Amino acid sequence: MMLSGNYHPGLIEAGVDEAGRGCLAGPVFAAAVILQESFADERLNDSKKLTEKQRDVLRIIIENEAVSWAVAVADQLEIDQINILNASHLAMHRAIEALKIRPQFLLIDGNRFKPYPEIDHICVVKGDATYRSIAAASVLAKTHRDDFMRSAAKEYPEYGWEQNKGYPTEAHRLAIMKFGMTLFHRRSFSIQHKLF
Repeated sequence: MMLSGNYHPGLIEAGVDEAGRGCLAGPVFAAAVILQESFADERLNDSKKLTEKQRDVLRIIIENEAVSWAVAVADQLEIDQINILNASHLAMHRAIEALKIRPQFLLIDGNRFKPYPEIDHICVVKGDATYRSIAAASVLAKTHRDDFMRSAAKEYPEYGWEQNKGYPTEAHRLAIMKFGMTLFHRRSFSIQHKLF
């Protein structure tokens, strides 16, 4: 099933999504993507429904063919200071700010968003499975974050980040119990009660 194009045909729209909200370690990543209204790739979908190989292929296509795209982060220290929801919105704002073309409208994945100055938006639950630009943003946010966690795993191999990408798998939680927290861990996230 092909995803929908623009919400407002004729406007410059950016799809915006994040990756890593539910992780115990690492930044939250956000991406903003402006696609041509004619952009079509039947493989494009919510990044969670794609294999790693499919995401990597689509990332190259999106980065080459998008009118504009940007990826930004809010790191674990910011997450601990302002909470994960606000940090997600901060990363989204940073991605929008980094676009080389200013969008006229924003399509936001999810049900909550802190309005971006002077650009209207709509929140779309499961937007990454509905609109092409949000799906594209989900692919970029996920692949860039996965790259970051694979790199961090070389520094801290005990936690299995190359597999779990910082998510709270049993192996990751047990590693925290055994080895403690790293600089990349979010100290505001409760780990103990999730263990068993």
